[in-house]
Amino acid sequence: MSPLLHISPEVAAALQSGMPVVALESTIISHGMPYPQNFATAQALEQAVRDHGAVPATIAVMDGRLKVGLSTAETDRLARGGQAVAKLSRRDLPFVLTQGADGATTVAATMIIAAMAGIRFFATGGIGGVHRDAPTTLDISADLQELARTDVAVVCAGAKAILDLGLTLEYLETHGVPVIGYQTDEFPAFYSRHSGLPVDYRYDTPEPLARALKAKWDMGLHGGVVIANPIPEAYDMPADIIETAIRQALADASAQGIKGKKITPFLLARIEQLTGGDSLAANIQLAVNNAALAAQVAEAYAGLRG
Repeated sequence: MSPLLHISPEVAAALQSGMPVVALESTIISHGMPYPQNFATAQALEQAVRDHGAVPATIAVMDGRLKVGLSTAETDRLARGGQAVAKLSRRDLPFVLTQGADGATTVAATMIIAAMAGIRFFATGGIGGVHRDAPTTLDISADLQELARTDVAVVCAGAKAILDLGLTLEYLETHGVPVIGYQTDEFPAFYSRHSGLPVDYRYDTPEPLARALKAKWDMGLHGGVVIANPIPEAYDMPADIIETAIRQALADASAQGIKGKKITPFLLARIEQLTGGDSLAANIQLAVNNAALAAQVAEAYAGLRG
């Protein structure tokens, strides 16, 4: 393993013994929601992984080190730092490392570090994707390229609803990334269970899905897999309400000239305001739901590997 990689004793012991391990990202802590909800959510995600038989490994860059498994104090530091903490994708990792700084990992960066540590499963809220104005801006998340090259299965509630979901699925298809619906035939729309867009394959239980993932990687078919897990029904938001909020948030971002790394945190915060906090509650619940499923699939996969 790389000398830049620092794995917590608990995670290292789990990997050594073949126990299931689930990676968790850190941008949801620093950039996904305000304090103290972000800290409480990070703790809830780790607990959901434990409750379903796996070991959580929250990933970040701390003091210029690739950390796999954060202490409570480190999680709190990221939560309090908020958007002042650097947001890291693939291109950013070596530079923040050599500056000795802290950084919160996006889906792409989390996948890279998880793969370095030998972790195959990762739970997040929603992946990045093709932005709605991509035909003119070419704004496409690096998460999609990472899914095409890195052998990590990502459990999510689809792509973030602020994106163009149809183009995101087309991009994933072009790069050979399978999109699996868990107990659904539709690609979920993050806050909503339905998008009207089909997935590639459907699985209703973890064991056959784990067998398919093992077959993929045993064949040497490199790259990730999207496991699309709809938000729990109790928190499903009506599509017309959330779409109205998204359009208003996008208009506000455009009017204020907000672009690049700042746009997703801005949009999520603005949508929370426009929905009276309902979107934040939904975001938390879907992320916890994804952590639980990732642990179940990781456990089934570990069983296949003996």
